[in-house]
Amino acid sequence: MSRPVGQHGAVERLVLAGALVLAALAVAWAVRRRQPDAPTRDGYAVPGQLDRGDFPEPDAPWLVAVFTSATCDACADTVAKARALASPSVVVEEVELVEHGDLHRRYGIDAVPLLLLADGEGVVRASFVGPPSATDLWAAVAEVRDGPGAPG
Repeated sequence: MSRPVGQHGAVERLVLAGALVLAALAVAWAVRRRQPDAPTRDGYAVPGQLDRGDFPEPDAPWLVAVFTSATCDACADTVAKARALASPSVVVEEVELVEHGDLHRRYGIDAVPLLLLADGEGVVRASFVGPPSATDLWAAVAEVRDGPGAPG
């Protein structure tokens, strides 16, 4: 038994539409597989210069600025290690996010704890993103204070 001509054309169109949908799905799948992975983060922003006027005792030879947040578990330990460096020539300042959000924004701080060691001109000579060990911290201070390029 033969089908009427109109019905035969409808079946062909339906098969063609199905094939086009399958082809579109295959192309979409292939394009999606070719998309690169999301970019990974290589590191966090660390300012290279601080305005010493933003911190207490701007005339001190050295500043240790510790950017922190009240929700950061490692920040208190980092501040405690930094405070051990305090002396007549080294000012240690905690810069907590809620209290000093303006400084976090100004310097583009996007990770805490962030410890910066700046000279009298505000040039950041050493930095630690994350909690440093006491040994690494003391070694960095000794290196920048006594090493090449150390201020007078």
